[in-house]
Amino acid sequence: MLRLRRLMSVLLVLPVLFLPALAENTEIPEADPEEVIRPQWRVPDYVTWLLEVASSEVGYAEGEHGRTKYGEWAGDPYCQWCAEFQCWCVDQVDRRYGTSLLKNVYPLYSGSNEGRAWFITAGRYVVRKGEIEEWGYEWLKGASSFIRSGDYIPQPGDWMFFTWTSDEDTDHVAMVEYCTRNRETGAVTVHVIEGNNPSAVARNTYDIHNSRILGYGTVHDAADVMMHFGNRGEKVRQLQEKLVYLGYLSPEGVDGIYGSSTVDALKAFQADAGLRPGGYANMVTQQHLDEAYDRKYYNDPSTWFVDDE
Repeated sequence: MLRLRRLMSVLLVLPVLFLPALAENTEIPEADPEEVIRPQWRVPDYVTWLLEVASSEVGYAEGEHGRTKYGEWAGDPYCQWCAEFQCWCVDQVDRRYGTSLLKNVYPLYSGSNEGRAWFITAGRYVVRKGEIEEWGYEWLKGASSFIRSGDYIPQPGDWMFFTWTSDEDTDHVAMVEYCTRNRETGAVTVHVIEGNNPSAVARNTYDIHNSRILGYGTVHDAADVMMHFGNRGEKVRQLQEKLVYLGYLSPEGVDGIYGSSTVDALKAFQADAGLRPGGYANMVTQQHLDEAYDRKYYNDPSTWFVDDE
């Protein structure tokens, strides 16, 4: 299942453009110290379409008493509408291009924290710094240290979540268009399109270290996270699939729920790998698990491709 999923992901990105037209064609005067940062991954067509839809809405202003078409579309014409705007844009892409992004690639939501929680469950949330509540600390794939502020450069199509209070609930969301770096200072600026700013759709910019930024709902699976008993979601499912492939868990145990069977399987793997068998999927354990998985996969004849030419 994991191998098939990886193969499908490769097939999905092959036809897409390496860079979005927006990032490539954004003209910045030579005298301007800001340079556009090339996206780290190939940008899917649907992200280009989404940003085109969002860009066409820039300047739309709410009506009397805060009424908007985005709120009306979501069922409450007079709501605070930053999330509704972004979900509406995704729905427009689905309608125009026949995609199925809403509820699959992006969430459909209105309430505080719901969008961030959706991305966490989907395994595509990157915290700006610190840990994810009820999970643990994150690290970028391939990195050997936990994420610090500025380590992750937001990609086109990512959703950036903010808090205006000390309780770190999500109070605002914006859609990342592209990022720039100052040639002189190295400072990174995130360029976004956002609704409800304060009463219209507008472009805006934020320093990547802005303390109000909580994290990003990402287009790409960019980071891994510590896991333990009780966690649920795609990251747990990926962990379970690796344990199945290595012979520590039965296929019936792949359910996306970090329960007792997953704890026992991970303890067995940790013991065999010379790690403390605590049943907790920390960074070191996951790195050892990935190495064992890759080693077996590389030497597995069933994964070989035969070229007849």
